[in-house]
Amino acid sequence: MSDGSSPTYNSAADGSTVGIQAETVHNSNVYFVHPDASPLEKYEVGVRFLEDGVPSRARDMISDAIAHGHESAEVRFHWVLAMLSARAYHDLSTEELQRLHHASGLVRNYAEDEWRDALRVAFELLAMFSTADGETERVRDRLRALSPRPRAGIVRHFDLVLTGGLKDALWAEHRERAEAARLGDGRVKRVWAYFEPDPIGPRAMPPRPSTAASAQAALPLRAGMFVVGAALLWVLALLADPVSAVLQLLMALGAGLTAAHFGRSWWYEEHELKGRNGEPTIPHAREPDSTGDGFTHRVRHAFETCFSSRAPCGLTSQEWLGHTIQIRSGLAAEIAALYRESRVSVDRIDWLIRHLAEDARDRHDSGALFDHGYRNLTSVMTKALCVIALIVLGITTLALLGTVAASAGGAHLPMAALAVAGAFWSGRGAACLWLEVRGEERRLAEETQEYQERLAARQNAYQKWKSLLDAARPSETEMETWLTCDKSLFVDEALRHYQLTWRDLITHTILVTPARPYKRGRVKGGPWRYSRYSFRLFLVTQDGVREISTEFNFADAKRAGEQRSNYRFDALSSVQVTERERVGYDLELVLTNGPARNIRVKDAETHQLAPDDDVREIAEINLNAAGFIHTFRLLEGIAADGKGWIERNNPNNLPSFHSAD
Repeated sequence: MSDGSSPTYNSAADGSTVGIQAETVHNSNVYFVHPDASPLEKYEVGVRFLEDGVPSRARDMISDAIAHGHESAEVRFHWVLAMLSARAYHDLSTEELQRLHHASGLVRNYAEDEWRDALRVAFELLAMFSTADGETERVRDRLRALSPRPRAGIVRHFDLVLTGGLKDALWAEHRERAEAARLGDGRVKRVWAYFEPDPIGPRAMPPRPSTAASAQAALPLRAGMFVVGAALLWVLALLADPVSAVLQLLMALGAGLTAAHFGRSWWYEEHELKGRNGEPTIPHAREPDSTGDGFTHRVRHAFETCFSSRAPCGLTSQEWLGHTIQIRSGLAAEIAALYRESRVSVDRIDWLIRHLAEDARDRHDSGALFDHGYRNLTSVMTKALCVIALIVLGITTLALLGTVAASAGGAHLPMAALAVAGAFWSGRGAACLWLEVRGEERRLAEETQEYQERLAARQNAYQKWKSLLDAARPSETEMETWLTCDKSLFVDEALRHYQLTWRDLITHTILVTPARPYKRGRVKGGPWRYSRYSFRLFLVTQDGVREISTEFNFADAKRAGEQRSNYRFDALSSVQVTERERVGYDLELVLTNGPARNIRVKDAETHQLAPDDDVREIAEINLNAAGFIHTFRLLEGIAADGKGWIERNNPNNLPSFHSAD
């Protein structure tokens, strides 16, 4: 996924309201074509483009496959569908009409199979504008005799070129299929996943590197000085009274080892754990400054939202937020430090923030919210034994000094006192250095274990969320199928409302645009899809234009805010398109009897483009998916020529296509 961290750009006309605009781009190889791809691979990608509502790219890919020798009735059939999909005759260029004429003469060259039959029927449909009803029935029967896949493809992609009589005959069946498929495949329960960003992988704060290098280096010198001082004292005592010196030495060694054993845990608790009190989960994550950058602010807000919605039983949201302010602050600091990158959005780590909020709630319920895993705290007995051992060590040292003083009239006493002072000074320093080294070793081992446990828990949460998204996220074909069904049923209801049949229509067009507030997402290489749409249908009859608009919630296909208006051909005075780089495309309709109306066709998307994205190609894909090209040409023609446009684009005057069998 291309995941821009830049804030979404919003623009709205006076009096309008801008809501949430969340957006995401999914990485996918569904439309990926390797530079060395074979013609077959290009054709298959072209068919996917066609099925997913991107006929402009389908035309390019299938034409390229044909140009490189991949030719058959099936390939040519899908090429014809791509040429006519979402287009009327007046949308075709002279060159495209010539290519269709040429293709109609190739039907006889293909092997006899279902695709040749489908291709033959397709060209017969293109030649039906001036045929009698009996001929219409014959072609309709041939169309119905086709296998389901090519028949459905023709009905869908020939929508703007089928004659009214034939479409009337097929419409009831088409409407029933749309009604059956509209909420099929678990649409209501799955659409949300399409607009969820691809989650970024789990990370955890690694343990701090050991800081005991200087202590490790100084320890041998201090320890050596202690050994020299202690040895000198013992030798002097041994010369004075060997028996007493040996006993006192053994007592000193025992007391020293006892103090080291029991004092190590005590020292670690006082110097390490207390230093980490309150933020043990992230022992070395620093709190950002009070203002914070945009990313840090959004992370903090996300934590506050998740913790607020996941308060334990018995606590209100505000009580829980106050209870966990220190924990949330530390976690937010960790996540901000781990994921602060130029193109990482907070949406991609929402899964991790939710996991941490749920973990805090579960630890609270188990009584371990502030029990950070350090259960082996030093007991009173351990501290007492350490103190007693140190007292014994001191008394024994004084006893050794007394033994030296009692011999030879105290001649060696000054030297013994100097040895005691040196041993005390160097021993105290060596003990501190040794405790620091051992404390760092223990801290590093504990933090490494905690890091591995945190990372494993987050990895498990990530895999669960990723699996849920992968299982729920609809495919491009499913999204396009649901959207097509919505459009078909909307058109059907409009026809029923105005009591029109397809025979009564000269042509029609439907413009599909985003409706705020929305979420939007797309597969890389595909069109934007929205959580809320605005459908605007134009029905062109001999009496004028009927315009119907409504807003759709794509998740459940429910709609609201329907508006209708009717106007004569001469009432549409002009149609203009405004393209603004940081806003998008606006379509302006100017009527002679009312104010101009601005329709936002496409929002800006510059900040969502990856370095390898083609801006013009993406714009073309989205404008074609919205039905903008056909709608603009239709309205522009009516505004310029009025009824003259109808006469010039009368289907009876268009060239016919015949299979040269």
